[in-house]
Amino acid sequence: MTSLLEARIEAKYFGDKHVLSPLRLSLSHGEVVSLVGASGSGKSTLLRIIAGLERDYSGRIALEGQPLQGRSPEIGFIFQEPRLFPWLTVAQNVAFGLERPSAQAQRRASELLVEVGLGGHEQALPKQLSGGQAQRAAIARGLFGQPRVLLLDEPFSAVDAFTRMSLQQLLVRVARQRGVTLLVVTHDIEEAVFLSDRVLVLQANPGAISDTIEVRLPRERDRTHPELARARAEVFNALHRVHAL
Repeated sequence: MTSLLEARIEAKYFGDKHVLSPLRLSLSHGEVVSLVGASGSGKSTLLRIIAGLERDYSGRIALEGQPLQGRSPEIGFIFQEPRLFPWLTVAQNVAFGLERPSAQAQRRASELLVEVGLGGHEQALPKQLSGGQAQRAAIARGLFGQPRVLLLDEPFSAVDAFTRMSLQQLLVRVARQRGVTLLVVTHDIEEAVFLSDRVLVLQANPGAISDTIEVRLPRERDRTHPELARARAEVFNALHRVHAL
C-alpha cells in the first residue's frame, strides 16, 4: 500500500533521559496500527510528536511526502479520557473549536453522533453520559475535523470490558466508512490484535521498534478466530523478549 504518513525519529530526550532512539514508522491509507510496549517505552511520546504536540525532537514527520510543522487538521487525536467540556452540550463538544458552528457543521456533528450511537443526545451535558457514551462522544469529536489520520492514546482503558469491546468494533467500523487511518497506543494485547493490521512492539530505554506482527485477517473479525490467537501469542512473546532486555 502507498504510504500516507511517515515518522522518522532520530532522537527524543526529556532532559538527560533518552526516550526515543532512531525509529521509522509508516502508515498506509486506511491501515490500523497499534503500538504496544512497557511503560516508558515512548509510545505516548511518539503519538504526541506525530500530532505536533511535542516539537522538541530530532526527526521528521511527513504526510504524503509533505513535512508537517506543528499541529495539522489532517491529524486528529483522542486521549485516554474523553476530556469533554462540562459546560458544553455533547453536540457543542463534538464541534468544539468553531465559535459559531454553521448549520452544515451542526448537521455534521449530529450525523457523527448518530454514527457513534449517540443520536438524540445532542443537547445532553457530559455529566448525563455514561463513561462509554462519553468516549463515543470523544470519537465523534476526533472525527469531526475529517482527519486523514486519527491517533488514539489508550482510548478505552477507563471503561468496562463489554463496553470496551463494543467501542473497539465501533471505532473500526466508523474509521473504515470514513477512510481514516488509525494509530492506537494500548497496553491490551487482545485489543491490539483485534483492531490492527499490524502491531508494533516497542522496547524501552530508549524506545525503539523491536518487532512487527502482522494480523492477516479481514474485517469483520471473529474474536475466536485462530489467527487472532496466533497473533496474540506472537505479541506476548515479543513483549516478553523486550521486558527481558
